[in-house]
Order: sequence, then C-alpha cells, then structure tokens
Amino acid sequence: MLVFLAIILCFSGLMSGLSGFGFSAIGALSLWIIPPKLGVPLLMSLSAANQLMSLGQLKSDLRPIREWWPTGPAPYMAGGIVGVPIGLYILHALPTVSLMLVFGTLLTGYALYSIFKPESLHVEVKDSVGISAVVGVIGGVIGGFTAFPGAPVVVWSGLRKLSKRDSRSIVQPYILAMQFVSIGMLAIQRPGTFSPTYWGLLAMTLPVVLPSTLLGVVIYRRISDVNFRKVTFGMLGASGVALLGKAASALALAGIALKLAVR
Repeated sequence: MLVFLAIILCFSGLMSGLSGFGFSAIGALSLWIIPPKLGVPLLMSLSAANQLMSLGQLKSDLRPIREWWPTGPAPYMAGGIVGVPIGLYILHALPTVSLMLVFGTLLTGYALYSIFKPESLHVEVKDSVGISAVVGVIGGVIGGFTAFPGAPVVVWSGLRKLSKRDSRSIVQPYILAMQFVSIGMLAIQRPGTFSPTYWGLLAMTLPVVLPSTLLGVVIYRRISDVNFRKVTFGMLGASGVALLGKAASALALAGIALKLAVR
C-alpha cells in the first residue's frame, strides 16, 4: 500500500512542479487506498508543501506581492475564502462513495476539456475583480472537498489566453492560500482530522513529494512544458476514471450486500 501511495505522490509532485498545478488531482488516485476524510486533508498538506517548494524556486519568475491586486491572485483568494467552508461541509456531509463519484466526474471532465479544448477557444474580457472573485469562490468550494482548488482558475486563465508566467503567478499563490485556509479551518472545526495516522502518513510522504517537486521545477526551467501537457491531463483523466471505477465497484458491492441481507 505504501509503495503504491509513494509512486502516486512522486508523480503528483513531479507534474505539479512542472505545470504549477494538479498535485491533488493526480494524487486523488491515493483515495483508492485512503478514505477521503483522511486522504483529502493529507493531499491539502502535501499540496501546500509542494507549492511552497515550487514558489520558492520560481519566485524571481512570478509577480511581486504588490501586484497581486487587482489583476493578480488576490481577488481569487478573497473569493476562495468564501468558498472553502462550503467545500469542507460537503467533505464531511457526503458519503465516501458520493465524494468519489463527484471528484471522479470533476477530474474526468476537466481532463477531457483540457485535452480537447480548441486552441481558438478564448474569451475577450477585461480584468474584473468581480469575475475573478467568483472563479475563486468556485475553486474554494471544489478545493474544500477535493484538495484541488486550482481547476476553475486554471480553466479561466486558459480561456483568457494568459501567458505561462502570468498563469502561474495567479494559480500557484491561489492554490497555496486555499490549502492553508482549508487546513486552518479543519484544525479549528475538526481537530480530530489530524490524527496520529495523518501525521504518520505526512511524515512518510513529504520526503517523496519534495524531491519530485524540485525535479519538476528543474524540467520546467530547462524545457517547455508543452510536450508534457497531454501526459499531464491524461493522468488527470486516468485518476478520475479510476475513482469512478472504485465508486462503481463500491456501489455494486453495496447492492450485492443489500440483496443478501434481504434474502
């Protein structure tokens, strides 16, 4: 189990270091072996560590904090703070199978969108604090129950045809902020989430995630990530399909158990 988990998280760190996002999306495969109420907080923490490592390596390439408002990540963060509590409520209100179905559907749809989106598809809009905040709210909701808040912001940045530098300057600080907000709210509202099992898994997986993140950043600096784009989104799709398959198998087993109980 631990070997499988290490392989998943190593690839998650590598691809996130390369692209600037998607750690928790690829890491969602770990929910095959870890229940969401433990796995999602673990992915939040590892994603935060992943982003800290990546941002530390790329800080000279990104916008300074004084440029975060109104065209940088600050409006997205403001919206995300509103959305995170809703997402955390969903995490603890929905049954495990329902969470996997929702998460798997989101990942699969996002991967298909990213792979097959026409290059000509974009929107002509001026920078708008309101729209940015709404996108941030949606990301906060999704991130609260999946640990993957970056999807709406990445999609919006792609539709606006932002450069790779501008996109990372918004997406990465936003993801980091949302993970910290989510972890902080969980610590206040549900301190039992951070059990000895959580801390043990975190201690075992951090030494896997950080070096692979650094390797991804090194690759990003040396070559374009265009050649890795389809591979990355293919992995997101594979993660989504895997989760849908696990949810379907769980529903099938539950149906069989119910029939046996009725007999």
